[in-house]
Amino acid sequence: MWIKNGTILSPGSKEQYRGDIRILDGRIAEIVRDKADRNGGPGAQDTEETVDASGCIVAPGLVDVHVHFRDPGQTWKEDLHTGALAAAAGGFTTVVCMANTRPPVDCEDVLGDLVERAKDEKIRVRFAAAVTKGLKGQELTDFAALAEAGACGFTDDGSPLLDEKLVEQAMRSARELGMPLSFHEEHPAYIEKPGANRTAPAIAENILVERDCGLALRTGASINIQHISSARSVELVRTAKARGAQIHAEATPHHFSLTEKAVETYGTYAKMNPPLRTEDDRQAIIEGLRDGTIDLIATDHAPHSTEEKRTEDFFAAPSGIIGLETSLALGVTNLVRPGYLTLMQLLERMTVGPAKLYRLNALAQQEGSAEPRFYGIIAPGCAADLVIFDPDESFIAGNYRSKSENSPFTGMELYGRIHFTVCGGEFAYDFSPKERIL
Repeated sequence: MWIKNGTILSPGSKEQYRGDIRILDGRIAEIVRDKADRNGGPGAQDTEETVDASGCIVAPGLVDVHVHFRDPGQTWKEDLHTGALAAAAGGFTTVVCMANTRPPVDCEDVLGDLVERAKDEKIRVRFAAAVTKGLKGQELTDFAALAEAGACGFTDDGSPLLDEKLVEQAMRSARELGMPLSFHEEHPAYIEKPGANRTAPAIAENILVERDCGLALRTGASINIQHISSARSVELVRTAKARGAQIHAEATPHHFSLTEKAVETYGTYAKMNPPLRTEDDRQAIIEGLRDGTIDLIATDHAPHSTEEKRTEDFFAAPSGIIGLETSLALGVTNLVRPGYLTLMQLLERMTVGPAKLYRLNALAQQEGSAEPRFYGIIAPGCAADLVIFDPDESFIAGNYRSKSENSPFTGMELYGRIHFTVCGGEFAYDFSPKERIL
């Protein structure tokens, strides 16, 4: 396969240029930058499939390290297959599923089943394991055994860890394995009702972020503050990083795109944990993304059934929204077009940053992968994991591949139409094959 006439953005090497990419056996075989050679290129064959990427960006496949595929246990909302389809439609070639399934991913049997079934999907689906048994916050899981079974990190996402000594023990255990911990930071003592800023104030997040920044400094562990939502939390992470802590932080598209006022318009479709907050908080998140305090963008893709979300009782509805199929476009629309981030910076937060958190390059090498995966880099020898999109083409959000449709962004005009997602040299998603495949 050839991908021709595109603008190649390689955030890992900070390169941008016009060129053609040739793919053989799942890898990038060569890149032709010389315009004079673009109609052929060394070794090109007339029989090779050609994608015309004119007017499009060709970027590394996106990485989302915070998704919920509801498998096992709630597969009427999503499952491994439909989640992978939604991810591919959003330009993602690698995702990391959270551990709060039913049963949770707290033992090798559950994890092993998921790892084996994920091999059938067109993208790379990886899994975080639980920090504590049964997600109860009382007893640590067997980190070493879960790492051996294929876990790429540990999290009780959805359940904040309240025992400080247990958290410190978890950090020390994870550090010994060279693996990260991701934390859901909402202290229930400060929450009247979850899902809204007025009943789940920022102090609930701030107090746990401050604790875990301190423990990360103390232990030397690599940790991630999930779905950061408050200005104070951003500042706490910034300060801890300046002091040498190995802290990462993720921002969701909904937290950099919306404020608490969205609840008035979208109701339960704007309910999530942590909740949408003020414009000052939103701007602090954007500034954190801009200056690198926040390393990565993650969707927290959280499918729920229409029946669950369309209840008249706001607080009875489950929290969370889907996000895989709108994430890149929300970044282009609400970060790049207003001038907050460059397109290169956006792609770095959606490829290099998340891959670094979960050590995905190192894991691929440890597993003896035949496809070197230098996440965020487009170069000969790398796995052919790519997204081809037009940042100037608009579309109306909707018609999702996910089983669920719980998103406040449905019906909005967004910029950044994805035309193809390629994983391991094969099409995982194509929007315009007739117009683009020659």
